[in-house]
Amino acid sequence: MAMQIPEDITSLSSAAALIAHTLHGLGYDPAPLLTAAGISMEDSNNPNIRIPTIKLMALWRQALEVTGNPAFGLVVAKQFQPAVLYGLGFAWLASDTLHDALNRLVRFSHLINPLPDFRLENGAGTIDLVVKVPDLGPDFEFAASDAGLAMFLRMCQITAGTDVMPVHVTMQRPAPVDKTAYEDMFGPSIEYAAPAHRLSFDATLVNTPLSTAHPELARLNDQTVIDYLARCERSSLSMQVRAGIIEQLPNGRPNQEDIAQALNTSLRSLQRKLRDEDTNFKELLSETQQDLALQYIRDSRRTIGEITYLLGFSEPSNFTRAFKRWTGKSPGEFRSHD
Repeated sequence: MAMQIPEDITSLSSAAALIAHTLHGLGYDPAPLLTAAGISMEDSNNPNIRIPTIKLMALWRQALEVTGNPAFGLVVAKQFQPAVLYGLGFAWLASDTLHDALNRLVRFSHLINPLPDFRLENGAGTIDLVVKVPDLGPDFEFAASDAGLAMFLRMCQITAGTDVMPVHVTMQRPAPVDKTAYEDMFGPSIEYAAPAHRLSFDATLVNTPLSTAHPELARLNDQTVIDYLARCERSSLSMQVRAGIIEQLPNGRPNQEDIAQALNTSLRSLQRKLRDEDTNFKELLSETQQDLALQYIRDSRRTIGEITYLLGFSEPSNFTRAFKRWTGKSPGEFRSHD
């Protein structure tokens, strides 16, 4: 059964700005379309504002109607630049490998929108970015996911070269009448009406070191994203807890009381609100440590001792046991085979 998009679910304002910029470049005045969608021009250009996703879908509908181009989402993606994703875009550019960059995308996917489920999967010689959008019925425009998937590919190409292409693509949307624009963007191997969106990349390519790698710059921009999410008025409590965990981990493994105090809330209130979001502190701590562990272990310049400290473990042996529980391999084994 299709769900309705809740009014408190929001997206980056830069998404509306990018649609408006594309419309202007095609000779259309975006102002009345923004107004009809309930979005002010000022809000679309304000990086500190988040746009309700339901209004962004209304803007997509307006744009599709006025342009008459069902592949308009791909047109928008061609105008994409990393700054559209704010700190995530810059952290992506400074990542060690595309694998590292894609891990960042999964980790910070709520920056873009909290509705889709982002994950990475290992295929047969591939690393797959999988994005599953829930059934949103008539509220949702496929142009939005067309644009999103194409933007993620564009980021890979901007980072690693314009010849980077997926070996296979799946899309949740029905097959378009004219597939030309889709094959021009993603290549000929596209499966439509799939259970999830999927960009499958050659594993060797994805794990090749990038000449633009800059770990310190990546870390600083990671922190920018964490800070942004923590101060968003509509940011979920679980995201704020994650941000608090990341900040406190180098000082040792944080507990619920530490995080509740940092968020100026009671322990009981913290636990209740996390239950409302179908999670708990122990789960968030483990997920955050695991996400960071995979990111750090791929940086060959970090020692196991340094990673142990950054993740809040008291001894390298404790970190090794946890890492083996998460991945089935010791840190050394994972690093040598990754």
